[in-house]
Amino acid sequence: MNSIKQTEDFHRGDSLPLEQVLDGLPWNSDGLLPAIAQQYDTGEVLMLAWMNRQALEETLRTGRVCYWSRSRQQLWRKGESSGQVQMLKEMRLDCDGDTILLKVDQTGPACHTGRRDCFYNLVQGDRVVVDKDPLIDPAELYGK
Repeated sequence: MNSIKQTEDFHRGDSLPLEQVLDGLPWNSDGLLPAIAQQYDTGEVLMLAWMNRQALEETLRTGRVCYWSRSRQQLWRKGESSGQVQMLKEMRLDCDGDTILLKVDQTGPACHTGRRDCFYNLVQGDRVVVDKDPLIDPAELYGK
């Protein structure tokens, strides 16, 4: 059962054991949930990635954000190759428990393109316009 649904009738300060909530989350068929990273002090949405339970638990344990890389099929500790780490300030679950919100302190660019965030493609009418330049060349960022 999705324990997080129980909180709909809770009042401020009521709580459930974390383990119980994690056991009841609606992980997809690959054992993943989407995780939105947001800069904690500005509210800027930085990126969307995926977390499995191991990544979520590591993030809570260490304070450094860890995701699941679907392309590499392994844990991905944000910044392990670029140095652009995300430190967790706060983790939240939405009302259905099917999305994670990570309020983070992002070092430098969050996007592999060298941009501050991954949402630089702005839809304007019948065009998609790039509205942000890279802060750093990806070749320099990843040492390629």
